[in-house]
Amino acid sequence: MWKIVVGFVIFAALALFVIMKAGDKVDMSGEKHGSDALHAPEPAASAASAPK
Repeated sequence: MWKIVVGFVIFAALALFVIMKAGDKVDMSGEKHGSDALHAPEPAASAASAPK
């Protein structure tokens, strides 16, 4: 039983370390709606895939 607790503590510490090192690169605020949402435009179809 103690091995499970130790494993969880190590995993939690590693996860917190990774999140803290990522800094502002990780957005933990969930889904975005409205003006906060960032939508990338769809790439234009290339000439090679255009119908002939």
